[in-house]
Amino acid sequence: MSTLEEICSGLPLDPLPDNRGRDSSIPHAPTRTPNLTAEEERLALRNALRYFPPHHHATLAPEFAQELRQHGHIYMYRFCPSMRIKAYPIDQYPCHTRQAAAIMLMIMNNLDPAIAQFPQELVTYGGNGQVFSNWAQFRLVMHYLSEMTEEQTLVMYSGHPMGLFPSLPSSPRAIITNGMVIPNYSSREQYEKMFALGISMYGQMTAGSYCYIGPQGIVHGTMLTVLNAGRRYLGSGDLRGRVLVTSGLGGMSGAQAKAAVIAGCIGVIAEVDEAPIRKRHEQGWLMEMTSSLEHCIKRIREARASKAPLSLGYHGNIVDLWERLWLEYERTGELLVDLGSDQTSLHNPFSGGYYPVQLSFRQANQLMATNPSHFKAAVQESLQRHVKAIDKLSEAGMFFWDYGNAFLLEAQRAGAKVEKVGGCGGATEFRYPSYVQHIMGDIFSLGFGPFRWVCTSGDPKDLEVTDDIAATVLEDVGANVSEHVRQQYDDNIRWIREAGKHNMVWAEVLSNLYTMCIEMNVVGSQARILYSDQRGRVCIALAINKAIADGRVSAPVVISRDHHDVSGTDSPYRETSNVYDGSAFCADMAVQNFVGDAFRGATWVSLHNGGGVGWGEVMNGGFGLVLDGSEEAAKRAGLMLNWDVSNGVRRWLGAAGQGNSKAYETMERTMTDQTQLRVTMPFSVQDEHVLDKALQG
Repeated sequence: MSTLEEICSGLPLDPLPDNRGRDSSIPHAPTRTPNLTAEEERLALRNALRYFPPHHHATLAPEFAQELRQHGHIYMYRFCPSMRIKAYPIDQYPCHTRQAAAIMLMIMNNLDPAIAQFPQELVTYGGNGQVFSNWAQFRLVMHYLSEMTEEQTLVMYSGHPMGLFPSLPSSPRAIITNGMVIPNYSSREQYEKMFALGISMYGQMTAGSYCYIGPQGIVHGTMLTVLNAGRRYLGSGDLRGRVLVTSGLGGMSGAQAKAAVIAGCIGVIAEVDEAPIRKRHEQGWLMEMTSSLEHCIKRIREARASKAPLSLGYHGNIVDLWERLWLEYERTGELLVDLGSDQTSLHNPFSGGYYPVQLSFRQANQLMATNPSHFKAAVQESLQRHVKAIDKLSEAGMFFWDYGNAFLLEAQRAGAKVEKVGGCGGATEFRYPSYVQHIMGDIFSLGFGPFRWVCTSGDPKDLEVTDDIAATVLEDVGANVSEHVRQQYDDNIRWIREAGKHNMVWAEVLSNLYTMCIEMNVVGSQARILYSDQRGRVCIALAINKAIADGRVSAPVVISRDHHDVSGTDSPYRETSNVYDGSAFCADMAVQNFVGDAFRGATWVSLHNGGGVGWGEVMNGGFGLVLDGSEEAAKRAGLMLNWDVSNGVRRWLGAAGQGNSKAYETMERTMTDQTQLRVTMPFSVQDEHVLDKALQG
């Protein structure tokens, strides 16, 4: 059994560890089909062998070649550690600076089998969200971090550690880029080759930036989305007896079942793969599971009648479920679904992110590996059926939204009729809105987003203290705000207060269920998430930093956020889908966010191509910041968090007065609070006839 010291000592070479191959007891990534030429296969082997001295090449080259041909990528299973990978307390990592130890902790948390979707392939979530490209990179990075001083920075190119470079104590300890490909070559086909060659990597959002905190981070955001969808589409935040139908129980989508119950509704989630549906059921995240459509319909009717919250996993294809719901409506006139969405990994549609209804799960995996072009055709045919069923139910009164997983984008590419006639957003608008456009966009415009922290001690008592600090801060700063801002504060104060107490009462009927949900929230590291605006984030960070200095919190705390936030992500089909000034496809915000966080004090920063809606479709920037109780940490937190949010709110204003009115109010309030902040506020055209006359003249 290896230890942290051994893992951090570099590549084990003398002797080489035994090649135990893949662990059959855990899920594995689907076979990739990069279609390399003979010369490209040779190049992939050369690139993999660069980490090892020549006297090992004769041993390693044949097994790496076998992995490449069998799995479509060289993962280097031989070098996967035998010890349990998880977020060990920060004091257990060999290091010269706690900033480096905090990064090691976050990496280990990302690869914890309780969190990672395909741990042996170093995939955290989304089917292909890599932490590293192979296990040699993992071991080298851990070694570099263990040797790092506060005058060095680790430079990461798409999973590949370039090395430690001299820098300042005020500099980030790590700079991470993933998938920085010249735009004209940023296609899916090119990506498959580049990943197989070991030269580029899809880091998703928080996988390749070491900031994933497990399903809790997704549960809260999904719960807020469902709750606010009810407010917008159904006119009420009371969702008892209401039915949400969606798909996906693996990776990030696995949060949907619990979020539905927390919001108080009946969640029916389809999943084609038996492994994740059973995992969610065993974890207590999914209340019931069935492979019978008849049983699904029966349980929906029963739960609607009793208004009892329910999470029901349907082991089968979502298209079959949608079509059966339509058939039931035709037969009885009873619409059994109120809200609908989809969370299959359609950013990765032809490599396991979406399974066509015409094929069984096993048949689909076989066809995916043996005949990719036929598999692609089957996916596109399935998407057309998928949309037709949703169209019929929507016409009957269901409200459907795109969950930012590229569902509508891929459906359009498949030939489905999802375009919006007469929309003002051009290519970014479809017949059905994205959840950013209709639900979360206004929340982002207020500066609210998924603020997170991780207690590096691993001690639940530290998490309890930080929960109380966060709730107290939000109650204080939220006392004198506008009504729409107060609603967001109230939702998050309720979340954090009751998450800390473990005896949540969302509504009287939910008390027992919600206790179960919250007790399951902490998976992996001792982490917490809440949605907060700029003022709340800064005040929480400073209060936690003071608690560390006072000894009320026993060890440093890492703060971060999902890149899916008000700031950091330029994604025309998701995060910036309601930016209507023509700049939806521009990525200045993400790049400026990455650079600005770096020189304002972040401990590490990341910039990714891809994430959420897929390779070539989005740019996003993220950060991690270590709070250690020092005055320096407090100064960094204030500077960096203020910038991190304001940069995004300014983006939501639009460049030509086509922005969000809530963002305008937020920015004006922020400039009042911060006298050194001066933002170019756009003027909108009040009289459209002025434009008509100018263009006609």
